[in-house]
Amino acid sequence: AFEFQETLCVGRTHGIHAEPMTFGMKFGSWAWALKRAQTRMEEARVVAATGAISGAVGTYSSIDPFVEEFVCERLGLEADPLSTQVLARDRHAQVMSALAVTASTLESIAMQVRLLQQSDVIEAEEPFAKGQKGSSAMPHKRNPITAERVCGLARVVKSNAQVAFDNVALWFERDISHSGAERVVLADSFTALDYMFGKMQWMLDGLQTYPAKMEHNLWRTKGLIFSSKVLLALVDTGISREDAYVIVQRNAMKVWEDIQNAVDGPTYRENLEADPEANLAAEVLDKIFDPWDFLERKDIVFDRLQALEF
Repeated sequence: AFEFQETLCVGRTHGIHAEPMTFGMKFGSWAWALKRAQTRMEEARVVAATGAISGAVGTYSSIDPFVEEFVCERLGLEADPLSTQVLARDRHAQVMSALAVTASTLESIAMQVRLLQQSDVIEAEEPFAKGQKGSSAMPHKRNPITAERVCGLARVVKSNAQVAFDNVALWFERDISHSGAERVVLADSFTALDYMFGKMQWMLDGLQTYPAKMEHNLWRTKGLIFSSKVLLALVDTGISREDAYVIVQRNAMKVWEDIQNAVDGPTYRENLEADPEANLAAEVLDKIFDPWDFLERKDIVFDRLQALEF
């Protein structure tokens, strides 16, 4: 995050260019998400560290509660205050939920890498080892296969969480409908998530980044991403927001049409300068079309990151 704190890129909402940001903010967002994942896992571990030796239906009919306390203490567990023949499976569901949310977080990061690696974006890509093959039929390709693998395995872990939710509802004081399913989903989910973390660490450690392409993409829409600033500046001249919106959008759509038709037409600023109703001074336009003007307060999010500890 700090390495790319000052690296300009365009932010995207709905997959469409929105406003300027810095590439380091992406890493910062991932760091906070992973910290929350760690917290959930730690909380789930506490909930799961529970034991019960309380008899056939939890009445201690043939065993002294002292035995339960003694054994649980030796094992580092808390004795369940009221169990049946088994521990209630909401505990297991919380563990599986924590695993599933963590998998979803890794999926979100991997999805970003996949999107950034698209040929039409190519601002970053996962490592590509010397001698590694891309497509067997198209040797030029460098496919995001590791990121795709992480996304695919996330589906498994998330699906397994549903099994854990279904296991919460047992008949009366117990049945074994949960048992066989747990033996599969608990082991598989932990194993899959461990594998995903290993691949994700490898991918981010060796992530290839292309700041020049990031800045190139920032300007691909010829200044349209500064429209919000233009709108506010026009309102500051005294006209209504509705009238200002018409001026801003009218000039923006001209540029958008040129872009879609691959026409090398005027930039957004040039259109505004030619529009007599867009009465903005040159120094105002200079400030509007400076991407760093959007980012005067960005360092606050990096200051917060300084305090983040794992």
